[in-house]
Amino acid sequence: MQQLAQDIENRTFKRCYLLYGDEDYLRKQYKDKLLKALVAEGDTMNFNRYEGKDINIGEVIDQAETMPFFADKRVIYIEDSGLLKSGGEQLADYLAESAPDTVMILNESNVDKRSRLFKVVTNAGRAVEFVKQQEETLRKWILGKIKKEGKSIDIRALDILLERTGTDMTTISTELEKLFSYTMNKASISTTDVEDIVTVSTSSKVFDMISAMAEKKQSAALEMYHDLLAHKETPFGILALITRQFNMMLQISELLEGGSYGKRIADTLGIPSFAEQKYERQLKNFSKKTLRRALDSCAAADENVKIKGMLPELSVELLIIEYSS
Repeated sequence: MQQLAQDIENRTFKRCYLLYGDEDYLRKQYKDKLLKALVAEGDTMNFNRYEGKDINIGEVIDQAETMPFFADKRVIYIEDSGLLKSGGEQLADYLAESAPDTVMILNESNVDKRSRLFKVVTNAGRAVEFVKQQEETLRKWILGKIKKEGKSIDIRALDILLERTGTDMTTISTELEKLFSYTMNKASISTTDVEDIVTVSTSSKVFDMISAMAEKKQSAALEMYHDLLAHKETPFGILALITRQFNMMLQISELLEGGSYGKRIADTLGIPSFAEQKYERQLKNFSKKTLRRALDSCAAADENVKIKGMLPELSVELLIIEYSS
């Protein structure tokens, strides 16, 4: 990211750029900055945009070969084409020796780093991966946005904000905007403000559902499950989160037995410290034997749907009933 930022600041652009990775918020921010630096406002003659998997590569190359008209660069922007997964050979051939007055930007959700196109972009231009940010970086970023609004936030309120949103920067940004509007006439954001207005992420809701299962509060666990379904969460998505959380607890349990603790465990597993602490607290309700059995049950729930034809909603519900009885 730093090298990309320097390219934009110095206006020394490569012939091609690939923006990819899990952190959509940062990817969008840098895509906008790059396009703003390269394309004059309202210039439709020197800018071409292509999106989706049905792109005509021959047309793209023809446009890329066209000289810019009263501008320094012609810019070709391609988004979510899937070419970095398959079918990118023709574009790779072109980018190896592309026109010097053209900048091609590929913005892709999924890439295969083994593909020839990825290697060509890396050699001829710049491939920039946007990864989920570490907790410390997120806290500084959040505090910076809050300070810019002329507000402050107490530490516990910040903890609750992150617990509810998770580490997705788009979600955090959306929830911060809601908080700023909610506390328009206040100088400080309190824990009550966060609890009143910030939406709990699906992952956090599943965490609470598993806690209810562990405490044998079956009615509460099933109510949470049905609420998730009512909010258009899919049974497979919920099952994936249940599996992930049981798996995370098992890994933490094993790391604790090996002498690791706190931040070291969080760093090893690539999760924020506040999440690791939540998992540790929840671990008190589960033995390693139960966690292993639960993971087997999650796999069986998936198999019941895909092989035995059970309704997905019922398969996950039976899993919840099994571990809350």
